[in-house]
Amino acid sequence: MMAASLLRRDKRSTAAHLKADLQRADNSSGLRQLRELLDAVLDPERGSDPDPEGLDWCKWLLAGGDAFDEFCRTVRSYDNATLCGLVWTANFVAYRCRTCGISPCMSLCAECFNNSDHTGHDFNMFRSQAGGACDCGDGNVMKESGFCSRHRLKTGENVPSVPWDLLLMSEMVLPRFIITIIQYLRDGYTEPESAADRDLQKVLQQLEPHISFLEELTKMGGAMRTVLTKILTNQQTFKELSMGQEENVYAKRNYEKYLSALKSSGLVSVEEKGAGGAGAGTATDTSAGALSLLGATAAASLEDSSKEEDQDGLQGVGQRKRVKLSSSTKDPSIMDTLKHKCFLEELLFWTIKYEFPQKMVTFLLNMLPDQDYKITFTKTFVQHYAFIMKTLMKSHESDTMSNRIVHISVQLFSNEELARHVTEECHLLDIMVTVLLYMMESCLIKSELQDEENNRHVVVNCGEALLKNNTYWPLVSDFINILSHQSVAKRFLEDRSLLLLWMSFVSYFQGMNLNKRELNEHVEFESQTYYAAFAAELEACAQPMWGLLTHCKVKETQEYTKTVVRYCLETLQMWFDAIGFVDEPSLNQLTFHLPLHRYYAMFLSKGVKCQGLDLDSLLPDQEMLMKIMVHPLQIQASLSEIHSNMWVRNGLQIKGQAMTYVQSHFCNSMIDPDIYLLQVCASRLDPDYFISSVFERFKVVDLLTMASQHQNAVLDSEQERPMLEGALTFLVILSSLRIHLGMSDDEILRAEMVSQLCMNDRTHSSLLDLIPENPNPKSGVVPGSCSFEEMLSAVADFKAPVFEPGGSMQQGMYTPKAEVWEKEFDPIMVILRTVYRRDVQSAMDRYTAFLKQSGVNTGNPWPPYKERTPLHPCYRGLARLLHCKTLHIVIFTLLYKIWMDHQNMSEHVLCMVLYLIELGLDNQVQDDKVEEEPCIEEHCHDSWFPGTSLLSNLHHVINFVRVRVPETAPEVERKRERERERETPPSTSSESAAFGQSSRRLTGNWRENLREAQVFSLVAERRRKFQEIINRSNHEASQAVRPKSSSSRWLPPGSPPQLVTEILEIRESMLSLLVKLHQKLSAKQNSLSLSWLAEVDPAHHAHGDGLTAIERILAKAATRSRHSKRCLQDICGKVCPPVPPKKNSPGDKKSMDKEERRQRARERQQKLLAEFASRQKSFMETAMDVGELEYELMLFADLYDLL
Repeated sequence: MMAASLLRRDKRSTAAHLKADLQRADNSSGLRQLRELLDAVLDPERGSDPDPEGLDWCKWLLAGGDAFDEFCRTVRSYDNATLCGLVWTANFVAYRCRTCGISPCMSLCAECFNNSDHTGHDFNMFRSQAGGACDCGDGNVMKESGFCSRHRLKTGENVPSVPWDLLLMSEMVLPRFIITIIQYLRDGYTEPESAADRDLQKVLQQLEPHISFLEELTKMGGAMRTVLTKILTNQQTFKELSMGQEENVYAKRNYEKYLSALKSSGLVSVEEKGAGGAGAGTATDTSAGALSLLGATAAASLEDSSKEEDQDGLQGVGQRKRVKLSSSTKDPSIMDTLKHKCFLEELLFWTIKYEFPQKMVTFLLNMLPDQDYKITFTKTFVQHYAFIMKTLMKSHESDTMSNRIVHISVQLFSNEELARHVTEECHLLDIMVTVLLYMMESCLIKSELQDEENNRHVVVNCGEALLKNNTYWPLVSDFINILSHQSVAKRFLEDRSLLLLWMSFVSYFQGMNLNKRELNEHVEFESQTYYAAFAAELEACAQPMWGLLTHCKVKETQEYTKTVVRYCLETLQMWFDAIGFVDEPSLNQLTFHLPLHRYYAMFLSKGVKCQGLDLDSLLPDQEMLMKIMVHPLQIQASLSEIHSNMWVRNGLQIKGQAMTYVQSHFCNSMIDPDIYLLQVCASRLDPDYFISSVFERFKVVDLLTMASQHQNAVLDSEQERPMLEGALTFLVILSSLRIHLGMSDDEILRAEMVSQLCMNDRTHSSLLDLIPENPNPKSGVVPGSCSFEEMLSAVADFKAPVFEPGGSMQQGMYTPKAEVWEKEFDPIMVILRTVYRRDVQSAMDRYTAFLKQSGVNTGNPWPPYKERTPLHPCYRGLARLLHCKTLHIVIFTLLYKIWMDHQNMSEHVLCMVLYLIELGLDNQVQDDKVEEEPCIEEHCHDSWFPGTSLLSNLHHVINFVRVRVPETAPEVERKRERERERETPPSTSSESAAFGQSSRRLTGNWRENLREAQVFSLVAERRRKFQEIINRSNHEASQAVRPKSSSSRWLPPGSPPQLVTEILEIRESMLSLLVKLHQKLSAKQNSLSLSWLAEVDPAHHAHGDGLTAIERILAKAATRSRHSKRCLQDICGKVCPPVPPKKNSPGDKKSMDKEERRQRARERQQKLLAEFASRQKSFMETAMDVGELEYELMLFADLYDLL
C-alpha cells in the first residue's frame, strides 16, 4: 500500500523524501518504505523482461532527489584513485613500453602514454587482440618513472573525504539492484539438453541497460567503486537476499535454479558437499592421476580408459596411478565445489555460464582500480578456474570466450605481489597445472611411434577441436604470465610434485602428429594438423620453458636446474620404455615434436652457461646418451629426405612442417635445442660411433665406397646426392655452430641479424619479426645486453625511402655494411636460418656482387670460411668429431670420388668436405697422439690411418682399398681387359714349370696387397662389431670372388648384378688428392709450384672459389706441420708438365696396324691361358680335399688381378 502511494508521486520528490528519512537517527520507517518501493519497481516476477522504469527509479534514488548527471559530477570530484584502469576491448590501439614495464603484459592508453616521457625507450603501438586495461599508476606492473603526469602524483592524498550522506542511498539501493540482475540471470539460463531453443544472447540483451548502468557507476571514480566493492563482497547481505525470505516463493524457486545450474556444471554447492561427506572423490586426485608416464606402469590399453570418467564425461586414457598434489593443506574441494558467499562470486559464476558477455567483463574490469576488490576478485577467479576450463571446452564460440578470459586474467596475474598472494593462499599453481592436465586428458590417443602395437605412450590428438582451435590458449597464457614472476617461478621449481605433474603434461606432446612416409600412392587428403601441433608445442611447452629459464641465471639457482634436468631424464627414460625403444628408430616415421628433449637441452645449456654447472654432472650414462641422440638426429636426416622429394607422396604439408621447424618464431625452441643436444651427445660419445650413425641415418652408407659403382638398397640414384650433401652440411653445422657453446647473447643477436640481412635487405619491422625472441631479447631491458637498435646500427646501413615515378613509396631498408660482407658473412648460419632454399642462393648472389663491386674477386666465389669463437671448455670434446678415423676415411673417400668424377659428386659436396677439413685444422684436439699402429688384417679399420689427428692423417698414404662392386663395374671390366692383354708363354713343360713359379711369387704379392688393402664398414663401426663384420666380409669375399661354375645361381631379368670383391690401387693421401683436385679445378697440371709453398700465407685466401679454399687448407697444413710441408713439396715436385698430343704420320699408321695385329694375337693367347687355368682348377676341386686348399685356389684364380 505504501509502495503504491510512493509510485504515484514524483520520482525526484520521492527520492528526496526517502533520503531525508534515512538520514534520521530512527530510520526504520525510511528503510521499510525503500524496501517496499524496490520490491515494486525491481520485481522479477512481473515479466521476463526487466522493467526500464525500475532502472529509472534507481537512478533517482541514488541521486537522492538531485539530477543524476549532477550526482555523477559530485561523486567524481571525490575520486581518490591513483590508477588509470581504463578498460578497452578488441582492436583498441594502445601502447607498450618494454623499458618501463615490469610485467611483459604491461600496456598504456594513448592519453597516459602521451602525458608521460618515453623518449629513447623501447616502446610500440599495437592493436589489442583480446582487450586490456591501462596500467598507469600501478607500481607492481610498471616503473613509476613511466607514469603519466596525472597518475604520478599521489592524488588520493589531496582529495577531501566523501560526505557520509552522499552515497547513503547507493549503499541502500544497489544491493537490491544487483540481486535483481542475478535473479534474471538465473531465470534466463537453460542447459542445452533441457531446451532446444536456448538463447543466452536474448537474456543478455534484455539485461544490457542494467549492466551498462553498473559500468557507468564504476566510471564515477574511487568513491563509488569503494561502495560497490563493499556491496559485492558483503557476505551477510548476499545471504539475506540470495535465498530470499521464507514467505517469498519466487526467491526460493529462483535459488533452486541456481543450485540446478551448479549441478549441471559438474559442481556441487557447499551445503551438498557437506552432506555428501567424504564419499565423493576429489577431482584433484583424478586430474593428478593423469600421469600416463610417471606412474608405476603406463596405460595398458585404450579399452580400459572407459572405466575412468570424470564428472564432465571426459575420458582419460588408460589406467593411471593416482598422484596427490604437493600441498596437503590445499582445499580438496577446489575442483568440484564452488563456495558462493557474496554477490561478486555468483556474478562471476553467471558471467562464465553466459560465456563472458562483453558488458559484464567490462564492468568487472572497471572495478579493478579498487585494491580490495582486486584481491577478492582475483581469489574468486582462481576459485572458478576449473569451471572456466570446463565451460570453455564446451563452448561453440571458444575464440571469443578465450579472448575475454585473457582480457580478465592478464589484469590479475600481471601483478607479482597479487600473483604470489593467490599462489600461496589459493594454490594457484596446483590448480593451473591440474586444469591443464584435465583439459589435455580429454583428447589423448595411443601413440604409434616406434613399436606401434605395444606402444604404451599416449599423446594429444592434433585433430581435436581443443588443439585445432587453440582452446587451451587462455590457460597456457595465464601460466606463462605467472611464471614471469620470480617469486612464483621459484615456488614452482621448488615443488617437486608440481614438476612431476608438469613433466607429465609435456610428455603428452612428445611424439605427437606422427608422420608416416607414403611409399606407394599419394595421400588422398592432406592433413593440416601440423598447424595445431607446432602451435601447441610452442605455446604450451616452449613458452613456459623460457619463462622458467629466465629465473635460472645465477649460481644461487643451481638446484632448480639440477632438479629439472633430473626429472627430464627420468621422464625421457619412461618415454623410451613406453614406446619400446631400444637403439634403432622405426623406418619411415617422423615427428618434429620432442619437447622433453628440448627441455633437457635448454636447462643443460643454461646450467653450463649461466650457473657454472659441470656438464658431466648433468649427463646420463653413455647408453642413455645414445638413445637421446636418435630422434633429434632422425629429424635432421628427415629434413634432407623431404628436400630430396622422398616424402613427396605425403603432399605439401610435410614440406610445411620442415619449413615451420626452422622458421624464426620456432627455430629457437625446436631446431636450435635439437642441434645443441646433438652437439652435447657428440662431445661425449665415441666420435666414430657418432659419425657412423650420422651417415647411416642419412642413408648414404652405400655411397661411401671408392668403387665407381655401388648398389643402394634404400635410395634412388637421384636422391643420393642431396642426401650426401645434407649429411655433410649437418656435420658442418654441428661442428661450427656456437649459439649454445660459448657465444654471448650479444654475439648471438649479431649473428642472427647478419644472417637475415645477408639474405635480403630488410625493413625494421620485418627484421624485428625475423630475429628469434628467446634467448635473445630484442630490447635493452636485460642488464648488460646490447639493444636491438644499437646492434642494427653497428651492422647495417639504412637506405632511405624512395618515391617511385608512379607515386608509390618504397620503404626504407637496412642493408649490410661492407665490413659485414667481408668479415661476418656466415653461410652456415644462413643455411640454418633459411626457410626457403632460394634464400641461400640469394645470399651468395649478394655476396658475389659485393666482391665484384669491391674488386676482391671477379669470378664465382664459394661460400667463405668463417673462423669460429672458441668452444666453452665443457664442449671441447666436440672437436673430436673432426679428429676421428671414420670421418677421415669418409673425407678421403669423397676426395677420391670427386677426383675420379664418380657419379653423384657435386661442388657442394666438395665445399662441405673442404669446410670440414678446415674446421679440423682450426680446432685441434690437444691430447692427439700420433701413434703408428700395425696394419693387422683383423683391425682393417684402424689401419687406414695411424692416429686420430687430422693434421697427421692428411699426409698418410693409402695404398690399396678392398671394395665390393657389381660385376658390371668398370673395375671388373678393367681387370678383364688386363687379363686379355696378358701374353701367353709357349706351351712347354719347362715353361709350364716357370709359370708355376711365377704364380707362387705373384700369389705372395697378392697376399701382401690383400693384407694391406683397407676395408671400411660404417654400419660395423656404429655397432662396434668390427671383428664380426670383417670376418663375415672375408667369408663373403671368398665365396664371391670366384663362384664355382657348377653352382652358379640363376638371376631373374632386371635383378641387380652380383657383387664381387676387388682391390683398388690408390697410393694417395688427402694432401695429394687436394693437390690433384687443385690441378683439376684450375685445368693446369702444375698449378701448385714449389715457389708457391715458400710464399704461402693462409690470411691471403679469405675470399675466392674452390681453388682458394684448397690453397687455404694446404697453406694451413704447411704452416702447422713440417711433415705436411715436406710431403707437399714432394707432391708438387713430382708433378710433370703436360705432354702435348702427337700428330699421327703415315709411318705411325703402319706401326699402329702392326700393334693391332699383336693385340689380337695376345687375345688368342689369353683365351688359351684362361682355358688352361679353368681345367686345372676343375681338376683340383674334384681330386683334392677342400679346406685350406680352397683358399689357395681362390688366390690362384685372382692372380690375374695383378697381371
